[in-house]
Amino acid sequence: MYAVIETGGKQYKVTNGDVVFVEKLDAENESAVDFKVVAVSTDDGFKAGTPYVEGAKVTAKVLDTVKGKKITVFTYKPKKSSKRKMGHRQRYTKVQIESIEV
Repeated sequence: MYAVIETGGKQYKVTNGDVVFVEKLDAENESAVDFKVVAVSTDDGFKAGTPYVEGAKVTAKVLDTVKGKKITVFTYKPKKSSKRKMGHRQRYTKVQIESIEV
């Protein structure tokens, strides 16, 4: 059994017990969060929502908020002696999938 959830403008395929890094959520550590279910697959078959599956819910526990790998961004304008170097570290929330309810 698996479900496709949507959060932060992205979709993730998850099963029970999975640990997933999603875009930063405004939630405390050890709290429970619910995600919208786009599609769900069970032993009975596959069900896709329009846009979400009614009555389906995925519950997860927030484990931690972490930073991703550093990305270096370098911009320049040729022949103008203009350049800029920046770094960016995206923040993610680490969640563990507790249950999938259909």
